Amino acid sequence: MNTASSRGTDTTSQRKIPSMCQHQPPCPSADSPDREAAHPVAYHPEQGWSLLCNGVLLFEDTGELLPDGQIIAPHRPLAPGRMVTAA
Repeated sequence: MNTASSRGTDTTSQRKIPSMCQHQPPCPSADSPDREAAHPVAYHPEQGWSLLCNGVLLFEDTGELLPDGQIIAPHRPLAPGRMVTAA
């Protein structure tokens, strides 16, 4: 007895994430180095996060969650009194 499924399978390795950006010129994409420059579409300072129109979830500690699930660790600059200079 053949029990093959008639359901289709997803052959792509990565799902396409649609952009929420309707700005002209368009905001930087989520995989762009300047992705934090995108416009916020949801802003919740009381909870410490913002959703940008490129799908990036930006946290107040400068950490990020990209639409593909990749995590970007917080990258706060050093305080002015704690700058390190090369000798």
